[in-house]
Amino acid sequence: MRTTFDFSPLFRSSIGFDRMLNALETASRIETVDNWPPYDIAKTSEDDYRISMAVAGFAQDELDITQEQNMLMVSGQKAGEDKGEYLHRGIAGRAFQRRFELADHVKVVGASLVNGLLTIDLKREIPEEMKPRRIEIGADKATPKNATKKIEAEKHAA
Repeated sequence: MRTTFDFSPLFRSSIGFDRMLNALETASRIETVDNWPPYDIAKTSEDDYRISMAVAGFAQDELDITQEQNMLMVSGQKAGEDKGEYLHRGIAGRAFQRRFELADHVKVVGASLVNGLLTIDLKREIPEEMKPRRIEIGADKATPKNATKKIEAEKHAA
């Protein structure tokens, strides 16, 4: 039994939440579970994140990292076939593509491959005009009590 949610009422009654609703709709779809290569996502500070992927057997030139708007794609493709005769092959060498949905203003700041572990560093950089700012409250000159304006109506005879 498959349960799906209909987000169309939310689309009709909300403005500016399109990306969030699309993300919820995408997450609700049941996709085939592909858990390779394994990865970790860690929050290293308030605005810094790190993705670590176990890509044993892949060389640096066989991996590709691409960021398009709010999507980070990591893919790997082995350069050539190993012609060796294996009694047991436990290190996966199949091609992969892993996608990560990024929040607004999250950028990749670096990547490294050390001992079969691909590490991608991310940073959220909010533009200065979007950061919260304090608004000063100005003191307006108060009108003196004796300067209160009076409105008088003319009396007309009927």
